[in-house]
Amino acid sequence: MKSPNFEFAFVDYGNEIMCGVDEAGRGPLAGPVFAAAVILHPDHPISGVRDSKKLSAAQRERLAEEIKTHAIAWSIAQCSEAEIDSLNILQASLLAMRRAVEGLSTVPTLALIDGNRCPVMAVRSEAIVGGDDKVAAIAAASILAKTARDALLLELHASYPQYGFDQHKGYPTKLHLDRLQLHGVSPVHRRSYGPVRRLLEAAVAQKNPVT
Repeated sequence: MKSPNFEFAFVDYGNEIMCGVDEAGRGPLAGPVFAAAVILHPDHPISGVRDSKKLSAAQRERLAEEIKTHAIAWSIAQCSEAEIDSLNILQASLLAMRRAVEGLSTVPTLALIDGNRCPVMAVRSEAIVGGDDKVAAIAAASILAKTARDALLLELHASYPQYGFDQHKGYPTKLHLDRLQLHGVSPVHRRSYGPVRRLLEAAVAQKNPVT
């Protein structure tokens, strides 16, 4: 485990305008998948930036505000539940990433993507496995994507409090699965995901029993 004083190794990208890109929310059963793109300012390093999964909620919120204040440019985008069901989660994640890059107010010349796949887009891109632990701009993007998605799930909790989205953020915890079984599928659940799909299929079978 890295120490709390973890710092990214310096990489010189020369004259490239480099943005980091990451997504949040591939695993949940409900809500959109989010992506963010960030071009960090070389004269305003942000202490404490790292993979969002290794930060507390309070740390992520504080860092998200610093990133938005000091970055050269940042953008957050999403793909809806319907798009996820139509495209599949990988393609929806890549589309959200492309939308995030295209939403930047400064056009980058290079996009560094967390993972092993790059979205198809006009900007030259490079995939980096574990990039949120290797590139500060990718880590910053992971923080913006995660905080934006968590904020939306709190809004969804206000609309659908019976599912406990404020506690599990849509991930398939025991609480979520129990509430899903009890209350059925909501409009914000991803219908192509196994637990949700099986409930829908069971409901159809119950209405149309085989005779």
